[in-house]
Amino acid sequence: MTATIVSSNGSGTKENGKRPYPPNNHDIHTLSVHGKIEGREAQAYHALATPIVQTATYTFTDTADLCNFMEAKMWGGLKDRGEYGRYDNPTVRSAEKRIAALEGGDTRQYDALLFPTGMTAVTNTLLSILPSGSHIVMTDDCYRKTRQFANTFLARLGIETTTVPMGDYEALEAAIRPNTRIILSESPTNPYLRVADLERLAQIARQHRRVKTIIDATFATPVNVRPLTYGIDLVIHSGTKYLSGHNDVMAGVVIGETGLIHALRQSQGMLGGVLDPHAAFLLERGLKTLALRVRQQNATAQAAAEFLEAHPHVERVWYPGLPSHPDHTIARAQMDGFGGVISFEIAPIPGEDPLDTTARFIDAMTIPYIAPSLGGIESLIEMPALMSFYELSTEERLSIGIKNNLVRFAIGIEDTDDILADLEQALARI
Repeated sequence: MTATIVSSNGSGTKENGKRPYPPNNHDIHTLSVHGKIEGREAQAYHALATPIVQTATYTFTDTADLCNFMEAKMWGGLKDRGEYGRYDNPTVRSAEKRIAALEGGDTRQYDALLFPTGMTAVTNTLLSILPSGSHIVMTDDCYRKTRQFANTFLARLGIETTTVPMGDYEALEAAIRPNTRIILSESPTNPYLRVADLERLAQIARQHRRVKTIIDATFATPVNVRPLTYGIDLVIHSGTKYLSGHNDVMAGVVIGETGLIHALRQSQGMLGGVLDPHAAFLLERGLKTLALRVRQQNATAQAAAEFLEAHPHVERVWYPGLPSHPDHTIARAQMDGFGGVISFEIAPIPGEDPLDTTARFIDAMTIPYIAPSLGGIESLIEMPALMSFYELSTEERLSIGIKNNLVRFAIGIEDTDDILADLEQALARI
C-alpha cells in the first residue's frame, strides 16, 4: 500500500515510496528523543541524562567475573560493561545505540560505531574492509579529503581507486572489477547536492558478491533519508554536523548490520580511533533535538532556494528540492526533506572578477558566520573557491567543477523570514 506524508518543506503531500520504518516502529521525532524504546534498558543510576563515565579502565569483582566477561566477549556478546576504554564505554555505547535506532528503526538489527571525527570513520572503515590489492569505485563529487585518502594512502597499500561521474550508473557498473570491494558515494554530495539512487547502487553491488556499498549521508541525516532501508551496507556520518548540531563537538559514526559493525569494532580496538565519553555525551544531547532542528532547516532551505532561483543576481541554484536540480526526481522519491545546505552561483557583473562580486555578497550577509562546516544551529556561509580550494588557481578549480562565484550556504535554525531578508539585502548590495 502506498502511503502519503506531508512534505517536510510544507509543500503538500507526496507519495512515500521511501521504504519507511516497519509499521510498529516509532516516528523519527520519538527515536531522536528516546532511541530504541522496545526493550529499553534501565537508565544508569536512574539518571534521565546518560552519565559521563569518565574512566580509562574497568574493574572485576573476582576472576570468575572476569572469565564470564571474556566468554561473552569471545562470542560477540556486548555486556553492559567494558574492560578498557579503547574497547568500550557506556556513554559512547548509549549514543551508538541511539544513532543505530535512528538509521535502522528501533526493531531492526543494526548497530553503530563512533569515532573521534567523520574522517576517522571513513578511513577506519576503508582500512578495515579493503585488503591489499583490492579496488574501490568512488563517485567524483565525494568529499575532497575522502578522495585524497583513497588516491594517496590507499594507493600506498596497493589499493586502486576508480572515480566515476556522479549519477552515471553505467560507468559505475562498468568500473567494477573482480577485485572491487567497495562502492562509495555521498548523498547528497558536497557542494552540488547530487542525490544517489540508493536502490540502484545496492542492486549493482548485489550482482557482485563481494562488493559492499557505503554512503556518506552527512548532508541528509536519518531525518531525511535512511540508506540502510534501501539495501546499502554501511552509512557514515560526520557527527560534527547535524547529529550533534551545535558546532561544539567533533565525532564520526558508521552504521550497518550488527555483524559487520562488530568486525569494524574489532579493528577500531587496534587502530585506536575512539570517541571520548564527554564528546559522546554532547553528541547524544544533540541527537535529542535532531528531528526538530533538521525539519526547521529543511523548511528554511527550501524557501531560500526558491527565493534565490527567482532572483536576477543569482545565476544558478543547486538544491534537490528544486525541479531544476538534476536529481530532483530521485530526491522526491527517497527523501523526506531536502536538507539545510544550498549551493548557488552569483550572477557575474561585466568587467568585474567573479571572486570580488561574490566576496561582496558574502561580506554583506549579517546572519551567517563565514566559516567551514554545516549542520549546526548557526547559519554558516562560505565561498568554496576561498575556503576549501584557496591554493588552486582559477583554472585548476574550474577543472574540478568549483567556480569562483559559487556560494555554499549551510542554514541554521534562525527564523526563515530573517534569512530571506538577509539574502535580499545582501544581493541588493551587488
